[in-house]
Amino acid sequence: MTLELFAGIPVTDYAAALKWYEQLLGAPPTFVASDTEAVWELAEHRSVYVERRPERAGHAMHTVFVDDFDTRVARIAERGIEPVERETYSNGVRKVIYRDPEGNEIGFGGAPL
Repeated sequence: MTLELFAGIPVTDYAAALKWYEQLLGAPPTFVASDTEAVWELAEHRSVYVERRPERAGHAMHTVFVDDFDTRVARIAERGIEPVERETYSNGVRKVIYRDPEGNEIGFGGAPL
């Protein structure tokens, strides 16, 4: 079975969202699907996309688990974005949460230290 993920992030200000997600993810979109939609492939068959959909903006909640948690969080900080929350669960799993200017939540999780 092939697993594919295509997770959407609705926004009102598409241009501002493009800039913020490029800063967060450290790269321009993998491809631009239209004048109102851009896609970042995070891993093979696993993508997030930003789309101008004002009526739904600000309600996305996504968490991406990564092997390079500490390095990723440090690189995002170097690009000028800090997490709004940091959590460590009882099993030691760590998570940081970022919120885009419209309130959408994107988190990164990582294994215990």
